[in-house]
Amino acid sequence: MAILRVNDIQRLSPKELSTQEIELKKEYVKLKSQIAGGAAPENPGRMREIRRTLARIKTMRGIKKTNE
Repeated sequence: MAILRVNDIQRLSPKELSTQEIELKKEYVKLKSQIAGGAAPENPGRMREIRRTLARIKTMRGIKKTNE
């Protein structure tokens, strides 16, 4: 799954935001389990990107709620 930037996130509907959030959480858990199992992640920077994207999504959800 591609990392979303602020402009991309702003264009998404609330339903799409929650779908993206769920997919990113699944991917993050998968990467964490690989590390816990002792395997080296294929792309270690990906975890950081996922965390940041999740934070962006949560921030946008809050902004959209206050604007309603």
